[in-house]
Amino acid sequence: MKQPSADSVICGAGISGISAAYYLAVKHGLKDIILVDEREPLTFTSDKSTECYRNWWPGPGDAMVRYMNRSIDLLEQLADESDNFFGLNRRGYVFLTGDPHKAQEMQAFAQEASALGAGELRIHRGQPDDSPYIPHHAEGYKNMPAGADLILDQAQIQRTFPFITDQAIAMLHPRRCGWLSAQQLGMYLLQQAKDRGVQLWPGRVTDVVVNKGRVTAVDVQLVEGGLTRIQTPCFLNAAGPLIGKVGQMLGVDLPVFNELHAKISIRDDLGIVPRDAPLMIWEDPVHLYWTDEEREELATDPELCWLLDQFPAGVHFRPEGVGDSPMLLILWTYDLAAKEVIWPPPFDPEYPEIVLRGLVRMVPEVAPYIGRVRPWVDGGYYCKTRENRPLIGPLPVAGAYLLGALSGYGIMASQAGGELIAAHITGSKLPGYAPAFLLDRYHDPAYQKLLAAWDATSGQL
Repeated sequence: MKQPSADSVICGAGISGISAAYYLAVKHGLKDIILVDEREPLTFTSDKSTECYRNWWPGPGDAMVRYMNRSIDLLEQLADESDNFFGLNRRGYVFLTGDPHKAQEMQAFAQEASALGAGELRIHRGQPDDSPYIPHHAEGYKNMPAGADLILDQAQIQRTFPFITDQAIAMLHPRRCGWLSAQQLGMYLLQQAKDRGVQLWPGRVTDVVVNKGRVTAVDVQLVEGGLTRIQTPCFLNAAGPLIGKVGQMLGVDLPVFNELHAKISIRDDLGIVPRDAPLMIWEDPVHLYWTDEEREELATDPELCWLLDQFPAGVHFRPEGVGDSPMLLILWTYDLAAKEVIWPPPFDPEYPEIVLRGLVRMVPEVAPYIGRVRPWVDGGYYCKTRENRPLIGPLPVAGAYLLGALSGYGIMASQAGGELIAAHITGSKLPGYAPAFLLDRYHDPAYQKLLAAWDATSGQL
């Protein structure tokens, strides 16, 4: 029997692999592409995300801002052509602090992001000559402000979001941000790609065959049984948290690690958070909410007294669902240790209660939910580089490519990432930000020097 062949084989049918297939097939006209995944599309990591996007990114340099602006451009184009099939909104992100020093840092960061190309910064101090603060719209993505609004008027913060603690003294509202349905976006792209001839094979890549330094074939263990060798000159590693293991098939060690990020969903039956709220993030470290009696009891328990310690900043939430859905999606990654990828992921049984008790510091009225609701817990792995920038481009083996290390921003980065890797594979013109995401950046002495002084958490919520 003749062995199957393909112009390109893509390992991974998450949002990255599907986007790459879409841009290769739909935008470049390649017909013979095989997408391989042993799971249903978008079910390993892509459907575990917050589904949000932002163009609000730090330096060094403007590569991430330019990359994300391009990715959002492409998302908006897809929304235009599909009658917004995947529910793109532009409510923005809202960062809040009750710390005067943090408020100064917030302003400095906002000025940096604005200078890098994220848009105009408007500062509101509660003075008559302030520019007007334009409220967000719940739905849609057109005819809304760009840039960001920094509100330093505490009364304005309370008028805008009265359910937030009155301890908030500064609020940063980047505007070219929001969320969408990752599942619907991915399935829209996948259907478009299939219509252009892309095949989805249920199976697991077990080996990449290299002959004289060049990819010649890919071995696939099919879910239905049987090992198949696909003859191909092009292999794309888009395996999400497993890119490191897949890279080893090529003899390439990738500088990546994985963090486990969880999220909880609860019913907000008391209607505490308005359904049109943006994504809201508390920027200050917190101590968990406890009653005096609970605090005394924890202090005497050597195994639980750590719950009285200060926890890191970053608890955040957004409304989930459409219409009058009562669901809130709440996230907080206070443990950033590197993890081995295990499926299904093991979550700390204390996580839901810890998250709720942390959220009380930002939204005090959620306290009655503690111990009275049953949160649904889900999540997945963030595959990251040290500096939290992606890896997109060719690998040292001829014919091998990588699209990965998209950390917690895979959904928002998927379109510019798919477009960029398709340009690499087809030899098309590359955008100016392309060198910032190459694997060989780590061989640049200037980049190594930059890494030594880099705040590795600067790009992550």
